[in-house]
Amino acid sequence: NKVAPVNLELERYKSEQLNEAETSLHLTDNQENELSAVLYDHKGAFASDKESLGAIIGHEVDIILNVERPYPPLLRRLEYPASPKAREALEIHIKKLLELGVIRNVGHNEEAEITTPVIVAWNNGKSRMAGGFRALKTYTVPDRYPIPKIQIAFTQTSQAVYIATMDALKGFHQNVVTPRTREYLRIIVHCGVYE
Repeated sequence: NKVAPVNLELERYKSEQLNEAETSLHLTDNQENELSAVLYDHKGAFASDKESLGAIIGHEVDIILNVERPYPPLLRRLEYPASPKAREALEIHIKKLLELGVIRNVGHNEEAEITTPVIVAWNNGKSRMAGGFRALKTYTVPDRYPIPKIQIAFTQTSQAVYIATMDALKGFHQNVVTPRTREYLRIIVHCGVYE
């Protein structure tokens, strides 16, 4: 019997990064090892102790507008009025996204032709930032491959060996967008414009 060589990097990854991961109790040791190898091979897509967020590379989001410059005034929106409590919550969210490297402050010398206002939505005492992108959607070429219906997705995954889940709040920020799209997704709040 030959014993497979131990991949020290993989073993380190499992002990450092996967130690809190939960998997099905129905997986065999071999399946567990295969899954760990897949996660290791694609580790850049996941958060780790060194990176707060992963990045989904190779599937960049690209928004194509159905209008050209000069853009309609509807796409250049001002910030929504906000209460002091909402302003404080917005500042906290903006600061966190800046620290994570998800957004950057748009400089005063940069032209911001498209801006979308954001609000704070409250649920059970917790705040989250929500953008009013309806105007942008009006001028966006529809996706040729819309998200499949849930029933179709379940049917297609019924034979899958592994199914991964994602934290939707943080997972949203793992999507890489093209430079053009970054400009279209600029948000405006009382403390500035960000992309």
